Amino acid sequence: MASLVLYNYFRSSTSYRVRIALNLKGLPFEYRPIHLLNNGGEQNKESYRKLNPIGGVPTLVHGEKVISQSMAIIEYLDEVFPAGRLFPQDPFLKAKVRQFCENINADTHPLGNLKVMKYLETEFQADQNKKNIWLQKWMSEGFIACEKVIQPYAGTYCFGDQITAADLFLVPQLFSARRFNVELHSIPKLLQIEKNLVSNPAFQNAHPHRQVDTPEEFKEK
Repeated sequence: MASLVLYNYFRSSTSYRVRIALNLKGLPFEYRPIHLLNNGGEQNKESYRKLNPIGGVPTLVHGEKVISQSMAIIEYLDEVFPAGRLFPQDPFLKAKVRQFCENINADTHPLGNLKVMKYLETEFQADQNKKNIWLQKWMSEGFIACEKVIQPYAGTYCFGDQITAADLFLVPQLFSARRFNVELHSIPKLLQIEKNLVSNPAFQNAHPHRQVDTPEEFKEK
């Protein structure tokens, strides 16, 4: 097996997803931190942009192969390392899991992305209160939609009693929501599923407060 290298940032929810996937599959990897704030953002360095032209995190390097975007990385890992599949093999259920992931990945997460927040601040003079109102609207809408998607399928986890990619997208997004004090009372099923997941060592070890680049004030054991 060629070595796996993950360029990521401790607090990035997309990086968090991939760390969980690697942990669940028992895949050792080299953690390479990319600080999104220091020195104007290390993701903007020319050397990193050669790996990832859009300058986001995470980026996975597997031998000579380079992949960015968390959905693409997790799907790749599922194909290349199929043990502990994160997407069901049934075509319909696989599509439903992907639908849930895309509700977060395409319609919810990007609206709270660091570069979006910075743009609201610099171009529209949005203060923290206005940014929180923005996040409350879009994150709440996304979570409510996700709660409805899983209603016919949920068990211990989002889709039955096996962990799927949906769970990997859920937990980091809830972590982000709490950072910005997003109200979560309208999604009781998702919150229960989160409780079922966070005791899993793969999720615990991937937590943003337990990474090599976590600042000391946030560190947890």
